[in-house]
Amino acid sequence: MSTMSNSCCAPKTSTTRTSDIDTDDLARMCKALAHPARVQLLRHLIDHGDCYFGKLTDVLPLAPSTISQHVSILKEAGLIEGSSDEQRVCYCVNKERLQQLKAAMAEL
Repeated sequence: MSTMSNSCCAPKTSTTRTSDIDTDDLARMCKALAHPARVQLLRHLIDHGDCYFGKLTDVLPLAPSTISQHVSILKEAGLIEGSSDEQRVCYCVNKERLQQLKAAMAEL
């Protein structure tokens, strides 16, 4: 009988978390990214840069109401922001929040 090393399961030293979001918040952001359409929307906004004034229905072949639901979930998670003036809505990525997500994911 061969003996297998359990080095992968050995206790590790305690690490200090540097991200400033708690586990519930991290889970909320991960859940927001758990749908391909929301990932596509976020990627589109990241690639676009600053404010995107176009129609998000041009980004994905989904009904406007479906896109609205996806946008609401991304907003609730704090990953995107939207502001409107008289004629149009501006969507943009919350860069600080995205950086927090990246830092928290790196610590897993």
